[in-house]
Amino acid sequence: TLTLPGIAGFILSIGMAVDANVLIFERVKDELRRGNTLIRSIEAGFSQAFSSIIDSHFTTLISCIALFNLGTGFVKGFAATLGIGVTLSLFTALTCTRVILRFLLNYQSLRKPNNFLPLNQLPNSTL
Repeated sequence: TLTLPGIAGFILSIGMAVDANVLIFERVKDELRRGNTLIRSIEAGFSQAFSSIIDSHFTTLISCIALFNLGTGFVKGFAATLGIGVTLSLFTALTCTRVILRFLLNYQSLRKPNNFLPLNQLPNSTL
């Protein structure tokens, strides 16, 4: 049965997944602004965001373990739901997002930097 604390844990884990992807894409945009190619920008963006994502997710997982061990009833449900969601979020942010971006790079129409940056922030380099 999904309770209100379980739903709150689920929503919080979705928020963490969105945050991880925002970190990655902001780092990719920073690399594009520096004039790197799209492929190098994606790899650099993932490597730069990796430590921040790992830190935030493991800190949350430690909190989930503490809540699950010390809590009762609804608190345990919240901790379990949040822990499962954060674990899945960590996997999808570091693995699935990278695979999807690499897959999309195979399409020539998507390999233009102007698809990722506003026109006033485009570098002078090409792929």
